[in-house]
Amino acid sequence: MARSPLTLAATVTSALPQAVVTAVGSLTEGAAGRYDTAVADLDDGRRVVIRVPVDTDASNELAAEARALHALTPGVRSLLPFRAPELLGETSLDQSRVLVVDLLEGYRVDAADIPAGRGVATSVGAALAALHTLPLSVVRTEGLPVRTPSQVRDDVSRLIDRVEATRRAPAALIGRWRRAASAEELWRFESAVTLGGAAATSFLFDEIDDAPAVVGVLQWHGLQVGDPAVDLQWLAGAPDAADDVFDAYTSASGRAPDGLVRERARMYAELEFARWLVHGYETGSEDIVDDAVELLEALAGGVGHDDVVPRTASSVDEALALLDRTPEAPAPAVDTSMHTDTYDPEELSTWLDGDGDGRATTDLGDAVAPARAATGELFDRAPAGDSEPTGPGPASTSDEDSFPSFAPGPPAASAAAGAEGDPDGAAADHDEDRTRTTRPAPTSTAEPVPTHGVEPAGRQDDGGRGDGGGDDGSDHPAPLWSEISFRETAPIADDPPAPITEADLPPSRPLRTGEPGSDAARRAATRRADDDPGEPDDAAEAQRASDAALRRWLAD
Repeated sequence: MARSPLTLAATVTSALPQAVVTAVGSLTEGAAGRYDTAVADLDDGRRVVIRVPVDTDASNELAAEARALHALTPGVRSLLPFRAPELLGETSLDQSRVLVVDLLEGYRVDAADIPAGRGVATSVGAALAALHTLPLSVVRTEGLPVRTPSQVRDDVSRLIDRVEATRRAPAALIGRWRRAASAEELWRFESAVTLGGAAATSFLFDEIDDAPAVVGVLQWHGLQVGDPAVDLQWLAGAPDAADDVFDAYTSASGRAPDGLVRERARMYAELEFARWLVHGYETGSEDIVDDAVELLEALAGGVGHDDVVPRTASSVDEALALLDRTPEAPAPAVDTSMHTDTYDPEELSTWLDGDGDGRATTDLGDAVAPARAATGELFDRAPAGDSEPTGPGPASTSDEDSFPSFAPGPPAASAAAGAEGDPDGAAADHDEDRTRTTRPAPTSTAEPVPTHGVEPAGRQDDGGRGDGGGDDGSDHPAPLWSEISFRETAPIADDPPAPITEADLPPSRPLRTGEPGSDAARRAATRRADDDPGEPDDAAEAQRASDAALRRWLAD
């Protein structure tokens, strides 16, 4: 016998000692005859719902909901874009649990009446996505059920076994479900916090910004960690809105993508008919069994021979047939020429003559600039103590006087010879460009020392100095290349000159100390009287380094 609203309202003062009931009414929507329910108004303005179960199953369900609402702490509720009932108090009535919660305002929409597009459908998808992103600890802390994908799969397999044991289910459906249970890809999902089987009646709507939106969610008794597809199975009864709900759910979800969530949701909806069959069979209710068999046969006529997971793999014969129908594409053109950057074409061209016979025709005058670049600042360093003029004559203020260059220039005799072979005077102009302003040579008592035993060309025409000094008037030996006769590159009627090789240079064998041409002898000849014998001559060291660099460059 159903309890009256006044009887239920009397339990409010037991669950809420400080509350005063000012009005009471009945609540029939959503009760489904499993609960005795009433609505009471309190003196503080609140409206509460009183629920009392009418059977054992409803009692267990009400106890589970009380635990679930305890798990929804204020921090958890702040993560949800909708409201959930708040547990205000509990008591007992006739050895049955009494639950008092606050009343959530809103209206429901049946699944078949949910329209497509923005509004109810998109709001439901976003609400479920927010629920499924709650931390799993919300459920674990309260000791509620937690199921992994493998456990969910095992539960489905056991249900199929129970359905098959009744011998009343169509064989086509049994085969369809068996194939789905064995499909590995169907069960690759991430467990989430779920309602354990939401329904269209679980959502309360209200108008927000001129569109219906979810403002509250009911039926929390199935709160658990499991497959999120169980909360989407009811969409099988919402054909118009299913696509929009799934799209909104996918776009709002912050979890790992689940490409087969819709297929699992469809299978769970089919298994609800199987559960109804098992329930009627185990309770001995032939009416329930007959009703369930009728539903299953209608379902088998529509999907019995299809697979839950669409088949995408092709057989070997289909693959071979596809290859036969595929036209052969022409092979792309491939450039097989050699691409290399191991040489510089410009540098290589300077060593080859116009006839391409591979013989070098570059004179050493053009080869000095790369040598100077390779040896760095050694060519440009001024000799120690040579910053001021040491003899009579006008002092030059040019940079060339302050930092004498060792750039080679043809001796006087060679210049004259070049002028005779150049009727246009090109060689003379070139020599004139190389002429440098020099200072008078200082008086030196050192004997001239031949360099490496080679008498430089044009040295005999040194103006009568006989001091073996450089062309710049200093008492240091001239650079190595000043001892070599240079030839200007000019049109030659006969055979071109042979390239200069290492054999054309002065011998580079080690000289013993004191031998003419040795380093010690050269330093003795170039050291001034006021120099410290124990200190090395920087200019001589620089000269030896430049000579060695030139030899290496010519050898390469």
